[in-house]
Amino acid sequence: MLEGATILLTGGTGSFGSAFVPMTLARYKPRRIIIYSRDEMKQWDMAKIYGQYPEVRFFIGDVRDRERLYRAMDGVDYVVHAAATKIVPTAEYNPFECVKTNINGAMNVIDACIDKGVKRCVALSTDKASSPINLYGATKLASDKLFVAGNSYSGAEKCRFSVVRYGNVMGSRGSVIPFFLQQRDTGVLPITDARMTRFMITLEQGVELVWHALEDMVGGEIYVRKIPSMNILDIARAVAPDARHEFVGIRPGEKLHEQMIGAEDAGHTYEYDDYFKIIPAIHNWSSDPVRIKNGRKVAPDYSYASDTNPEWMSLETLQDWVTKNAGKIGKF
Repeated sequence: MLEGATILLTGGTGSFGSAFVPMTLARYKPRRIIIYSRDEMKQWDMAKIYGQYPEVRFFIGDVRDRERLYRAMDGVDYVVHAAATKIVPTAEYNPFECVKTNINGAMNVIDACIDKGVKRCVALSTDKASSPINLYGATKLASDKLFVAGNSYSGAEKCRFSVVRYGNVMGSRGSVIPFFLQQRDTGVLPITDARMTRFMITLEQGVELVWHALEDMVGGEIYVRKIPSMNILDIARAVAPDARHEFVGIRPGEKLHEQMIGAEDAGHTYEYDDYFKIIPAIHNWSSDPVRIKNGRKVAPDYSYASDTNPEWMSLETLQDWVTKNAGKIGKF
């Protein structure tokens, strides 16, 4: 599908873009990948990496800027929407700015995709959009709803919208692994709560989920990849086995466990070999066999959370991953 296509990636200089661009170039040989973001220094640094790839283009712009998005989407086939205000405390202290980017920006992306004739758009979501308790999660839940409803606005045979949902990426700047690595030499690791659990996903897995969504989507689906969980203490032991733990308490707006699928969504959630698909109940889409395909409906009270997840990552597996990725951790 992406072979010879023109793809626009909003927020393309972030963590997701650092993996999506090289992986997509290697697998699909697209005609163009347009990096759309507002940070000129990150674009400058990224341009130096891809100087030998004329198909990688850079476009300074903000998803809040509707006119700029319309200009950037000229001739674009597919859009991956990764731009967002993501840091939970930042969103809590700057709520108006978070809403402008995560909600108003989503509306601008949807309108531009429809009006400029984009074929398909996949938006990146977060575990925090499932039963949200902080502003970031609430704005991403609203964004998810907007992208689902975008299929109604676009009409038949026009732009299709879907969403992929996953949590913090292993080793990314916002994850706990680089923080623990930085603190390792002090001999003390701050731990929020000994009961805390987190899903563990790599950037490569996130990219593969987006590829799958672009291929599989009919419109309105939310894709959730099956991934392992870990307890925060095991993460700490894997990164710094000799460090002492100091318990500091959960930060405002932080969950004890991550949740990807709530029981409220179980009635229209389907399971597949490697992922789940939440199909919206509007327009009877949740009973549409074209969207369901070979999915198996989950139990009526099912939820997919990091503490009740049947799959767990071992301490040794994480240690091996940290060793192999030492040069990249915290740099994306």
